[in-house]
Amino acid sequence: MTKKSRFARILDTIEVVGNKLPHPATLFFMMAVIVALLSWLASSFDMQAMHPATGEVIKVKNLLNADGIRWIYTNVEHNFVKFPPLGLVLVIIVGIGVAEGSGIFTVLVRQLVLGAPKKLITAAIILAGIFSHLASEVGYVVLIPLGAMIFHALGRHPMAGFAAAFAGVSAGFGSNFLIGSVDPILAGLSTSAAQILNPDMNINPMVNYFFMVASGIMVIVVGTWVTEKIVEPRLGEYKGSEKPLEIEQITPLEKKGLRWAGIGTLVFVALMAWTIIPQDGIFRDPQTGDILRSPFFSGIVVGLLLLFFVPGMIYGIIVKTIKSDKDVIKHITHSMKGMAGYIVLVFFAAQFIYWFNYSNLGLVLAIDGAEFLKNIGFTGVPLIIGFLLLSAFLNMFMGSASAKWAIMAPVFVPMFMILGYHPGFTQAAFRIGDSVTNVITPMMSYFALIVTYAQKYDEKNGIGTIISLMIPYTVIFLIAWAILITLWMWLGIPVGFDGPIHYIP
Repeated sequence: MTKKSRFARILDTIEVVGNKLPHPATLFFMMAVIVALLSWLASSFDMQAMHPATGEVIKVKNLLNADGIRWIYTNVEHNFVKFPPLGLVLVIIVGIGVAEGSGIFTVLVRQLVLGAPKKLITAAIILAGIFSHLASEVGYVVLIPLGAMIFHALGRHPMAGFAAAFAGVSAGFGSNFLIGSVDPILAGLSTSAAQILNPDMNINPMVNYFFMVASGIMVIVVGTWVTEKIVEPRLGEYKGSEKPLEIEQITPLEKKGLRWAGIGTLVFVALMAWTIIPQDGIFRDPQTGDILRSPFFSGIVVGLLLLFFVPGMIYGIIVKTIKSDKDVIKHITHSMKGMAGYIVLVFFAAQFIYWFNYSNLGLVLAIDGAEFLKNIGFTGVPLIIGFLLLSAFLNMFMGSASAKWAIMAPVFVPMFMILGYHPGFTQAAFRIGDSVTNVITPMMSYFALIVTYAQKYDEKNGIGTIISLMIPYTVIFLIAWAILITLWMWLGIPVGFDGPIHYIP
């Protein structure tokens, strides 16, 4: 028997210890109670910080005083119903239920397995995860379970496919090959921060584009290596009860169904393009004509629902898996039943996250952490590495990239400008730290859904399983990204359009 490396033994220990913890729902409840106790303790010591952008004094709110208890009591329903991933997941499940029930998912996976080069499957899944950033957060709902399904069909461990997809969707969030909706938001915050020193400075939403493309290539290469050389060997052979898809040749009827489903999808995409490409398109912003901040992106979840519903309906009608409206409702209901465990988990996860947000513990921690790194006086590469580590650490406690950048940008953008670094470079460095710990923090909004997917392949899979599975990506992505940005600094390559490394006041 091959002796395990020290790193593999550490991961095994993390998994064992993590999975001995209570059920994830119970764990989220316990974490909420701990947040309440910490809020009481911190408020007792009058813990506070000054918001660097607004000058407002942020105090920790006590969840256990009269106001806090009233807030908890009156917001349980609000926290659950308004938890962002809940609505997104359940709405998309309507479309996915039709597509899955029709059989189109199964036949597409079979076609992929039969036709795609096996050596490129891992890289293709990670690439799809990176591109999924353009479609809101659909990668969490669709791509991660699909990655597991594809690996399982190929005779590989499904959790390795799960990990590869999760790494592409979440750990690769700071990389992309196209501009997404988050880019103008971050650029706007960087502009406000830069204007503290230079009132005439404006940051282009494509200020990180060159570095994002290079990062995307790095994430694919490194993510593939981590999956195939570390994660998959550690998992070994899958011995769970979940059966893989039977890889049979595609029948003529299935080919016909796919062909017409493809035509239907193209027609749907063309109709959606007609609503956003013309300057007066009905899904553009009616005031500005903008696309990124438009009804199209605000309601993208409905577009995604239809993107699954339309081809699923067409395919099902042709291959006779959908014969009436009753079949449609049956398929949707079946998919919704599979979300029961997720809904229970979300109830407790939502309370924990909203309690944490209400307490202001995350805000105060982020502001104090930023001030600490500012005050210790690092320069050059050590400063950038320290900044990456701080961003990665704060990401463990605050899930929203824009919320973190709203706090950090007013401190670090002017500070780095004084040291001679362009705001676009500072923003690129922040995005690295904001990405690498996404896959190991329970504060990530979709973590409950991720645990639910993992339990499909083994009901014993828990938080410990996910963290031990994904730590290699966090560690190695952080190292690779740190090397990449160091080389970028050394070579003086612009990080994007109007995004030089150096800033000259």
